Amino acid sequence: VGVGSTTRLSAVRWGIAKRIVWAWVLTIPASAVVAALTFWVIRFFIAEA
Repeated sequence: VGVGSTTRLSAVRWGIAKRIVWAWVLTIPASAVVAALTFWVIRFFIAEA
């Protein structure tokens, strides 16, 4: 993607660029969900102790 854009825009593999952008968009919400689930599981076990 980066090297292709320095040559000309038609050299960019837009399918790969689209996948990279989607990975960026999905990473933050996915990590927030994992963190929230981890928090609630740990909180449940600490409250039971």
